[in-house]
Amino acid sequence: MDETPTPEPIPAKPAPTPKKLPPSEWRETLSFLLKLAIFVLVVRSFIFSPFSIPSESMLPRLYIGDYLFITKWNYGYSRHSLPLSLPLIPGRILAHTPQRGDVVVFKAPPRNRDDWIKRVIGLPGDHIQVRGGQVFLNGTAIPKQRIEDFTIPVTPNYHCDAQFQDVVAGVPICRYQQFRETLPNGKSYNVLDRGQTIADDTEVYTVPAGHVFLMGDNRDDSQDSRFPQVEGQGIGYVPIENLEGKAVVSVFSTDGSANWLLPWTWVSAARWRRIGEGF
Repeated sequence: MDETPTPEPIPAKPAPTPKKLPPSEWRETLSFLLKLAIFVLVVRSFIFSPFSIPSESMLPRLYIGDYLFITKWNYGYSRHSLPLSLPLIPGRILAHTPQRGDVVVFKAPPRNRDDWIKRVIGLPGDHIQVRGGQVFLNGTAIPKQRIEDFTIPVTPNYHCDAQFQDVVAGVPICRYQQFRETLPNGKSYNVLDRGQTIADDTEVYTVPAGHVFLMGDNRDDSQDSRFPQVEGQGIGYVPIENLEGKAVVSVFSTDGSANWLLPWTWVSAARWRRIGEGF
């Protein structure tokens, strides 16, 4: 009886080997990423930089949750222009003194690590004093005109004390007295007043050379140059070298109600009317 021959086993095909980028393509990819990193570093250090608002010290102009761009060339460059304040720039180059009324981002004394934002009120040699909530510049009161109350909705990223709470058309809001100040150079801006506080009556401050005197527009809720350089209490006179740039435009604003995992909530949380506001 003939035996049926056993068929030869068919060898399994080897799994395809993942294609590897040739060394030339790896070099091109790394070169592109390096150039991109250098480009971003140059733009953020010397041209534009983003900044987000974490506190209410600059109400009514800036809300918690606002995002804005600052220009980096206005006051010159120092080590604080660079990421992590890398000590690669000695002193300050292309130096310019800011103007009163500029809204500036700076490294906050005394640690010079955190980025803060305030308004320039005094320049080197100026005498500044606050009496009864009125700012005096070189002995002359800065005109302060009462205007309509400032209101802001209560949102997930903004609440207020009970004494300032109100309801309009069924919507809970915060309401503050608002004034319009006008500096000698003609620049005007709005400030808030929450009543009598220790910051409403101060000594006379004389701004030293190479420094500026900065204040928040939310005058009774701002740690600024009215208070000495103590961590968590004030910033005193701020060296011009600490200035990183000038605020120029708001690019986004959110009320804090968005869930970042649910993209459709980004639209409802956005404060669209605040986008594009200049300074």
